[in-house]
Amino acid sequence: MTQVDTSKLAVREPPRPKPKRVYKMVNVAAYGEAWRVLLDGKAVSTPMRKPLVTPIKPLAEGIGAEWDAQKVHVDPETMPLTRLLSTAIDKIAPERSMMIAELIKYADTDLLCYRASHPADLKLRQDELWQPVLDWLAAKTGASLEVVRGIIPTEQASESVAALERAIASLNDLELTAFQASAASTSSLALSLAFVHRRLSAAEVFAAAQLDETYQIEKWGDDELAAQRRDNIAADLNGIGQFLDLTVQR
Repeated sequence: MTQVDTSKLAVREPPRPKPKRVYKMVNVAAYGEAWRVLLDGKAVSTPMRKPLVTPIKPLAEGIGAEWDAQKVHVDPETMPLTRLLSTAIDKIAPERSMMIAELIKYADTDLLCYRASHPADLKLRQDELWQPVLDWLAAKTGASLEVVRGIIPTEQASESVAALERAIASLNDLELTAFQASAASTSSLALSLAFVHRRLSAAEVFAAAQLDETYQIEKWGDDELAAQRRDNIAADLNGIGQFLDLTVQR
């Protein structure tokens, strides 16, 4: 199965030493027409030292809850809302065009477009789970992606790629942040657009993205490293889903 090289899109970074929690009070306060989180009265910043602010109060409250839930150490892996908003501010907003150009490169290698020719039961499961997403994508955006059997890459029609690029470009910065993070976790632009548009839940996206792996586990069993990887993907998608619940209204 052809997979997207998501090394340039990955949300997770190598583990770093966790800082100790040194603050006591967490508050959400107005900041002009936006909202920010205060730790003992000091505003939280992004990794690039930009103000971590949002015009969406429920999102700010969710981020505040993440900081308040930290115990002895502050663990960024348990703070998806903070990570995603920071990404939107530090990377997506100032680099929108470059990010969209990078993302659209993976239209030709979308996971849902590469199906098994055998065994028959896997082929059927892929068709049943993946084709409705591609049908939705075509109806929603005009991007009709070609499906192939096997692992040899195919080049999608330029009209479909252009339609897909327009759909991605229509997303606002927060939506694009969630889309990029989902693409990194699923190797599928189609699944990620369906996720951002709330056509699919986090659990449904995980089931579709991990269909081949789930099939292999059912046949041959699981292993510790693979299980941890799947847990990480599920956690990432759940965090993205929470972020979308607080930021996207469709």
